[in-house]
Formats: sequence, structure tokens, C-alpha cells
Amino acid sequence: MTNSSLSKDAYAKAGVNIDAGNELVRRIKPLAKSTARRGADAGLGGFGAFFDIKATGYKDPLIVSSNDGVGTKLKIAIETGLHDGIGIDCVAMCVNDLVVSRAEPLFFLDYFACGKLDVDVAERVIAGVAEGCRQAGAALVGGETAELPGLYTNDDYDLAGFSVGAVERDEVITGKNVQAGDVVIGLMSNGVHSNGYSLVRKIVNDGGHDYKKPAPFEKAVTLGEALLRPTRIYVKPLLALCKAVNVNAMAHITGGGLLENIPRVLPDNLGVTIDCTAWQLSPVFGWLATEGNITATDMVRTFNCGIGMIVVVKAGDAAAAQAQLKAAGVENAIIGKVEARKSNDEIMHFVGLEKLCP
Repeated sequence: MTNSSLSKDAYAKAGVNIDAGNELVRRIKPLAKSTARRGADAGLGGFGAFFDIKATGYKDPLIVSSNDGVGTKLKIAIETGLHDGIGIDCVAMCVNDLVVSRAEPLFFLDYFACGKLDVDVAERVIAGVAEGCRQAGAALVGGETAELPGLYTNDDYDLAGFSVGAVERDEVITGKNVQAGDVVIGLMSNGVHSNGYSLVRKIVNDGGHDYKKPAPFEKAVTLGEALLRPTRIYVKPLLALCKAVNVNAMAHITGGGLLENIPRVLPDNLGVTIDCTAWQLSPVFGWLATEGNITATDMVRTFNCGIGMIVVVKAGDAAAAQAQLKAAGVENAIIGKVEARKSNDEIMHFVGLEKLCP
């Protein structure tokens, strides 16, 4: 029995283009296939994605999961039309959280939602997701594309992701082995990464800056290009580091900055002194601090301030750890030391904090 009111294009008239969705799936199948790894063939099209963890060679694995989005950094990508790296951000925010426990990312799924599906834009975004998966060694095993007219307007879209990793039970890093006298190694970031962009956008808008004009702090690129640099993915260098030296803790410096993320991996009786003069502040952070009149304390609890990840090792292992990271192409510096905590209110102590507000 047919209903004349439900013609084949009824859904399209409601704002959802099924044909466009099918075309996107066709285009991204080769992207997913390019991320295939042991345990997954990275095929798309089924209702659920299978992963054979036995094929990875783990003997007694714990499964570790993480999910995240890109946040309002997306607004800059939408305004400038620079969509190619935003998918890397989405992957990075998940897999960098996994690796701090020494978990190897196994697979990733994305969620792309929009008001009206632009297949070309979506393909560029998912191509970035696939690139992020390749950098992390994870298979892009599936995802969801949702066209939601009425919820999203104009060219707006949202992007989130979910990743699962594994680590041998007896190799998990939790921070419980951190001791007073351990050193903190900071791994340099690519820039702002994917946190604090509501403040970044406010500074840009309040100052009347144009994303398409040269960045005030880096004339060779536009402001939009500088602010859209993808989050660095630290997975492979850190997994290799954990095989070379004993790593006592790692922390991904995301929302909450240095101030709030480092304490998450410290035992209750320990604190850290961070020397802010130990690394060169990226020009973008100096510009944000000055242009936005941001206090030093707000800088370290909002932005990564040039340090995208920290690693805690024994003092005797620091030189080997730094050499290993440098050989992997990761610029790093010893930025702090673990000490006995004087009180619950003195977990983090910063030296030279004024450097963050030039």
C-alpha cells in the first residue's frame, strides 16, 4: 500500500539528503581502508564494527577507552573553509588520552553531525580523521554521519570521536610509581591544540582580527592557518619511549592546562615544581596573553602554553628519555621536578610564571 504523501523525496523535502549520505560513505571507504591494521580490516557499511583483539598479539590486555570532540575550534574551520586538519584534532584528543596509560590505540569511530550535508566538506573532515588514525596506528572502523536540520544551521557541523586501546595488564602506567626526585619532561605542542578556543575566538573577535590575514605573531601564515594547526599526536613516540625507559607517569595537557592536568597523575603526597623558563614560549601564546590581557594563572589553567604532553621519569633516566624523544622528532625539555607536597593546596608550584605573560 502506498501513501502519496510519502514520495521518494519526502525525506529530502524535510532537509535530509539520503543520496548525499550514500555518496559520502562511498568516498570515505578508501580512507578507512588506508587505516587497516592487525585486528581490523577497516571496512565500512555494516551495523557494527568487529575487531579481533587476539590478532594483535596481546596476552592479558586491559581495554582502555576515550571519547572527545574538537570544540569551538570548529567555528574557525567553518569560517575560513579550512577543514583538512580538524579530523586530526578529533583523533588526537582521544588517542593522546589513551597513551598516557601506555595503551596502544586499536580503533576509532567518528561522529559527524551537520544541518545540511556538504559532501565535499565532510570528505575533507573525514580524510583528516583517517590521517589522524594513521599517525596513531589505529583503524578507522566506522562512524556516523547525521544530517540534522533544525538542530544545526547554515554551514555548522560538529565532530566527535571514540577510540579504544589496549595495554598488557602488567604494563599499565597509572602514576602510582612516581616518587619525589623524579623529573618532568615536557613535550612541545604544535600550538593551541584543541582547548581554550572559546577564549581564543573572543580575543580574535574583540580585537577585530581577520582569520584570513597574516597572523600577527607569524607572518608566513594566516591567522586562521596558525590557529587551526592540528593537535600533535604523541602515540608512537611515547609507546616507543615506554619500551626504552621506565616511565612513571604521563599527562595529556588539554582543558585545564598545566595547572589541572599534571596533578591527575600524581600520588596524593606529591607535588610538582614547574620552571616556566625551561622552554621557549610559542609566539601564539604570547600574543594571546597580551591581546587578551590574560593573567599568568589563567594561561596555565586554560592553555597548554607550548607543552602538549608531560612525561615523569626517574632523574637517572631523563637523559635517555630525552634522547629517545628527540630521535623520534619530538622536541622536549626538562621542565620540572616532583617533590613532597607541603599541603593539599600546594600541588603545583610555578617558577618564572610571569614569562607566560610577556
